[in-house]
Amino acid sequence: MAAVQRLFRAAASGGAARRGMTSLAPEQAPSAAAAAAGFPFAAEERMRRRPAAERNVQWVFLGCPGVGKGTYASRLSRLLGVPHIATGDLVRDELASTGSLAVQLAEIVNQGKLVSDEIIFNLLSKRLKKGEDQGESGFILDGFPRTVKQAEILDGVTDIDMVVNLKLREDVLVEKCLGRRICSQCGKNFNLACIDVTGENGLPPIYMAPLLPPNNCMSKLITRADDTEEVVRNRLQIYNDMSQPVEDFYRKQGKLLEFNLPGGIPESWPKLLHILNLEDQEEMKLATA
Repeated sequence: MAAVQRLFRAAASGGAARRGMTSLAPEQAPSAAAAAAGFPFAAEERMRRRPAAERNVQWVFLGCPGVGKGTYASRLSRLLGVPHIATGDLVRDELASTGSLAVQLAEIVNQGKLVSDEIIFNLLSKRLKKGEDQGESGFILDGFPRTVKQAEILDGVTDIDMVVNLKLREDVLVEKCLGRRICSQCGKNFNLACIDVTGENGLPPIYMAPLLPPNNCMSKLITRADDTEEVVRNRLQIYNDMSQPVEDFYRKQGKLLEFNLPGGIPESWPKLLHILNLEDQEEMKLATA
């Protein structure tokens, strides 16, 4: 993790096969070495990589906005005892601070622009340094990398074991996003949509129960300004255009695991554990709780 942290800091200033995983033979992306070559410490750090047996998992979670990657990544983080690092959370935490970067970020977010690689690298560097100081091992990255360039840099200095790509039908995603609500008092997220889609055209039926708030939050619910159908569909289109090259990058390495969500958490969580071979680990954790 220290290697990744130092790489992000330098970039900012200088501008294993499991069930269900793609069967393509792993291969090193030809541009990964070139991406890291510009950093003087890269070759040294690659030599000091820890074998997978000597560290915790190093995973990446991909998925459209609203698919629930943060929910499942955070659950796996608790189960496996590794940090869940979401770039969206890092941005929100920085916005809530009083630093000079918060002002710059606020301008970018208010204008609806994408946060630059430089800022993302800075935020990740700070987070990884904090984890390193606390003795963390392994990670689950959520929302990073979002471009092939970022994936190449990450690949140049650390080993990504697996990339979990969560997928959900677009009509369900739109309905799910439009049902999102936030309590203006406590800040918790809820979802009023009760999704019950019949199977058609070869697509399976999907049921997702609503995530209703307690009575004391019901009258205080607000909707995000950008949760309109037009904005949601545009956001999904932008994500699909940007993510396809990143998915292809990891697919060629044999590290991409596609997981089609069959429903809400009760339906999806056990099946995700199954495909990750983690059923026994959850049972052991429950038994010792």
